[in-house]
Amino acid sequence: QVQVVESGGGLVQPGGSLRLSCAASGIIGRLYAMGWYRQAPGKQRDLVARIGSRGDTYYAESVRGRFTISRDNSKNTIYLQMNSLKPEDTAVYYCNVEALGWGQGTQVTVSS
Repeated sequence: QVQVVESGGGLVQPGGSLRLSCAASGIIGRLYAMGWYRQAPGKQRDLVARIGSRGDTYYAESVRGRFTISRDNSKNTIYLQMNSLKPEDTAVYYCNVEALGWGQGTQVTVSS
């Protein structure tokens, strides 16, 4: 059974940085694409960044140049380095392992 666990959320001031981590366990035999999504109150869940099994990346336009996604294949873990955070980045951030499942989410709040 695959388990997906996020960590690293919190409260940060505008312009600050946070690093999210997502560890997936129970995966056997291959690497999967993984991604970060976010959902603000009253809005749909949107893709923020995605990293393929070979390290290819995609970013939503709203975060391009500020966020960086990376992965450690030996740990089945991905990271999201978030810099120059804005209040509109406030949301619950969810990790997804493609075709396998979601984490429980971690809250990111950007506020002064």
